Amino acid sequence: MPIPFRADFDAAKLRAAARRTKDAAQARRLLALAAIYDGASRTGAAQIGGVTLQIVRDWVLRFNAEGPAGPVDRKAPGQAPRLNKTHRTALAVVLESGPTPAIHGVVRWRLVDLCQWMWEEHRVTVAKQTMSREVRVLGYRKLSARPRHHAQAEGAVDLFKTAFPPAWRRSRARRASASAIEIWFADEARVGQKNKITRRWARRGTRPVAPQDLRTASTYIFGAICPEAGKAAGLVLPYCNTAAMSLHLAEISAAVAPGAHAVLLLDQAGWHLSAKLEVPSNITLVPLPPKCPELNPVENIWQFIRDNWLSNRVFRCYDDIVDHCCHAWNRLVEQPWTIMSVGLRDWAHRF
Repeated sequence: MPIPFRADFDAAKLRAAARRTKDAAQARRLLALAAIYDGASRTGAAQIGGVTLQIVRDWVLRFNAEGPAGPVDRKAPGQAPRLNKTHRTALAVVLESGPTPAIHGVVRWRLVDLCQWMWEEHRVTVAKQTMSREVRVLGYRKLSARPRHHAQAEGAVDLFKTAFPPAWRRSRARRASASAIEIWFADEARVGQKNKITRRWARRGTRPVAPQDLRTASTYIFGAICPEAGKAAGLVLPYCNTAAMSLHLAEISAAVAPGAHAVLLLDQAGWHLSAKLEVPSNITLVPLPPKCPELNPVENIWQFIRDNWLSNRVFRCYDDIVDHCCHAWNRLVEQPWTIMSVGLRDWAHRF
């Protein structure tokens, strides 16, 4: 059966469309269809387009349906995705909940485990590469987990985040005429010759090595940060006790802006809450709940310093440890954007 052309076009309009397009293949097809408008045979149009008669028929159908945009090369649809919306929703749920060792036989999901789970639950075969793409599309990445104390009280973290604003508002009684509040976090880190070995880039199939010492000389970094202002105050001291903490509080007090009052969040170590501690008048101590180190961003600061400046080293002596600790802390102080990025917390700074 002959296929009629659409009546709202003619040869002149098709040639004009061919001149405007920058797609050579589309222009050639439009000129072939224009020749048919002028009375050429289908064989003549096929010779102009350099194709078979059946393809000319397909061009006519697409032109009748979509106009001059019809005879344009389209991307091949390819194979249908292995996973549909239902599969992806179930995958997100199982990623959030994690594996049950007694059932799944693993304590963390690997791609091969997720592929096996997908087959067992939905009878869908998925390659590891495909599963990797699907997991990433869902927004998941393989990240190092933050340790959580096994004896942490249920809801202690959320309760502290809710109760923290009244705590720092009560500090107004001590700051008298202070015009601003600065929120500080403080903690201590032990650095010694028994140093940490961090991950490093290496070729697949190899095992990288790093130097490690078994001697026991060590020192302590007393560090405090004010994430909102991007500033820090720290000392490297040989002991971790009340006297050392008093020196650190004096250092923090000197870093507080003139006329401001510092709310210092820290854990409940004995030297933090001792009655013998000398607390400057421009600082109020706010203890964190017990066994909740994740509330203190200085813990992340220690991880950053170790991973970038202190790990994979052998310290010759105690003075060498002190020099490296001072150098690492001073480099951190020179990067206020790093302090802000690592230390800012919504619950503490955005009331």
